[in-house]
Amino acid sequence: MSARSRDHAVPLLEDFPYRLSDNVRFADLDPNNHVNNAVYASYFETGRVTLMKQPSHGLIPEGLSWVLVRLDIHFRSELHWPGTIELGIGLVKLGRTSTHFDQVVFSEGVCVASARAVTVLVDATSRKPTPLPDQLIANLAPWWLRGVDHAERTPRA
Repeated sequence: MSARSRDHAVPLLEDFPYRLSDNVRFADLDPNNHVNNAVYASYFETGRVTLMKQPSHGLIPEGLSWVLVRLDIHFRSELHWPGTIELGIGLVKLGRTSTHFDQVVFSEGVCVASARAVTVLVDATSRKPTPLPDQLIANLAPWWLRGVDHAERTPRA
């Protein structure tokens, strides 16, 4: 790895309650022989979708679905093929109809990218935002990022 960002607030993988492994694919590379910036959105999507769609987590209530409305990515270091990556995701804020997740991609112990993803809960038929049900909020409880200030957990207005 080379060309690292100098951001001092480097995330720690162990702070993310949901983690999974994936592979860097040869198809992920660009002409510079590192992972193309657009591929990171797919890595982050894999983390979110794997967490949210696991039926035992209860994070998709009947008749509702999630829509990604914002994804801010911080590219921290180059990533190359071949290799494996560790993905992490942790909840950092709840809105009235939204969740805010911090996400990371690690390779060989180095955070190569981080992101903030905002998703909105919508009615599956009308496609309109809908307030987070209390049971969903309870089901999200295990997925809070370690170290998040409790005040960040409560905004529901």
